[in-house]
Amino acid sequence: MGLFNSALGRNITFVRPPYFILSGFSGIPHMNYYYVFLLVVYIVSVLGNTAVMAVILLDRNLRTPKYVAVFNLAWTDLLGSTVQVPKVLDIFLFNHHIISYNDCMTFLFFSYMCLSMQALNLVVLSYDRLIAITFPLHYHMKVTHRFIFSLIGFFWVLIITAVLIAVGLLTRLSFCNSLIIRSYFCDHGKIFWLACNDNTPNNVFGWILTVLILWVPLIFILLSYMYIGCTLTKMASVCERQKAFKTCSAHLSLVAIYFLPILITFSFNRYMPTNARIISLSMTSVIPPMLNPFIYVLQTKEINKSALTRTVPAEVFNI
Repeated sequence: MGLFNSALGRNITFVRPPYFILSGFSGIPHMNYYYVFLLVVYIVSVLGNTAVMAVILLDRNLRTPKYVAVFNLAWTDLLGSTVQVPKVLDIFLFNHHIISYNDCMTFLFFSYMCLSMQALNLVVLSYDRLIAITFPLHYHMKVTHRFIFSLIGFFWVLIITAVLIAVGLLTRLSFCNSLIIRSYFCDHGKIFWLACNDNTPNNVFGWILTVLILWVPLIFILLSYMYIGCTLTKMASVCERQKAFKTCSAHLSLVAIYFLPILITFSFNRYMPTNARIISLSMTSVIPPMLNPFIYVLQTKEINKSALTRTVPAEVFNI
């Protein structure tokens, strides 16, 4: 730190540190058990999402617009877990708390990119359910391969651009005080609050990202299901209502598991205790990707044992 102070003494106003220090949890005993838990969750997530992608790729019956979105969700979950968990285990299990400046920016970019894309992918799936239930006769005209590919592609471009802007704004900051990031990863908010020059653009853009990537998708999803609910009340058959509700319940569960903790975390970022924020973010990063293959994908009628038996040799099930 003396290096930075001496630099400022020579009227150098911009200081880019060679590294940051990730503090992680503080004052919580037996944290190694939590890291083992993260490892188990990561392994389950990798196996589950890889299986989902393999089934969709190998089974021609699943090459529909809906399962393009499901495949993208599984891929994003797999990528997000792989970005987060191995790096977290390396940092805290093996005490590699020091991370270089460039590695930290890269870690931040991929972490936020995957976390954001998970939210927007839920928008694609909610749109699919909205059209399927409220406009069933127009479903194949409105939900096409071209439309879903275009929508997902637009979301990827939007997210990559937004996160690149966030990273670019961080690179203009000067860090002449503490280099300790009080989080388990290179957290955007925790980094720009360390800066000793004006971080107002970072703060404003952080709120814009929170609204754009979290609140707007959540509002769209809630409005979609309000409309779906109104449609279901007009259905004459109880059986039809139950069938439609069953197709939505798994998706709603995933929405709740993803959005509730992360919205609380990002909306009350400055007021939450450090450990509570870290636990909330880490669980949000790894639990939805693990549960997705079970509560959303594997419970749908298209992906089940019959789908697996069409793509996996029968001898596997007879072992």
